[in-house]
Amino acid sequence: MSRLPSRRALLTGASAVAAAAMLGGCDRLGNTQWFQRTLKTGEDANLFVQRLLLTERSLAPEYAEADISPWFKPNGTEDPPDKPYKALAKGNFAKYHLEVAGLVEAPFKLSLAELRKLPARTQVTRHDCVEGWSAIGKWTGVPLADLLTRAKLKPEARYVVFHCADTMDQGEDDGGSDDAQDAGSDATTPVGNANPAMTKQAAGGERRKDAGGQQASGDTGASSGSPVRYYESIDLVDAFHPQTILAYDMNGKALPVSNGAPLRLRVERNLGYKQAKYVMRIEVVESFAHIGDGKGGYWEDQGYAWYAGI
Repeated sequence: MSRLPSRRALLTGASAVAAAAMLGGCDRLGNTQWFQRTLKTGEDANLFVQRLLLTERSLAPEYAEADISPWFKPNGTEDPPDKPYKALAKGNFAKYHLEVAGLVEAPFKLSLAELRKLPARTQVTRHDCVEGWSAIGKWTGVPLADLLTRAKLKPEARYVVFHCADTMDQGEDDGGSDDAQDAGSDATTPVGNANPAMTKQAAGGERRKDAGGQQASGDTGASSGSPVRYYESIDLVDAFHPQTILAYDMNGKALPVSNGAPLRLRVERNLGYKQAKYVMRIEVVESFAHIGDGKGGYWEDQGYAWYAGI
């Protein structure tokens, strides 16, 4: 009698064609439409297999506190250079408010103190980075499902977008402004990556659209050339998963700035770049058309897969 293949085998098979092709000439193949479609097919297959083999409530492994890593690597931005964020951090985030808006019937804002008073979930899980390292941490925070339920999603809602405080790219040169954080002129010369606090800088200096993300001060920066702040997204299946939380504590203490204070996403069945840090605003949307370059996340707009299930 035939046996169903394992989830790992199915995922490996789905990406085998793309992997073999890349060995034959990455640059040349990367620019062909059929190869880009192949990569997209592999991502779609990953999503399909995940949804086929895992129920909506299947849990990622959880560990004992004795398994917690002695050091949890603060990958990505470690200390956002944005002045509004630094002002919030200096005040111990007393003036911070999380905004929940978009395709919801009841948008709202909550302070960090108010978030801490809501029912919380604590979980000890493993963080797997696309760069190849892992670490185990203990996270406490409010379930995202509770916030979305409170906001009352509209029928057309499909995705949840997280707009963050850290600037990833400055946008276009403002022609000599004293404060690069306010760049927003019509100049066409990109200034490249504006975030010296990044563990790993974003590649290239391509012209990119603004993410529509909220600054810590509440500005949205909608014009072309405005700073691009980190943004990420998940679908409603992952958003309502019981292990998907907005964490404000790590290992029993307030979340450090280097790990995403005051609030970071934990979506435990996904790779690390989906775990958005410095979350300022949650936007419920029907599509990604108006978000960055339309692929659902900052790194996705640079070529990463949108679905990063593990």
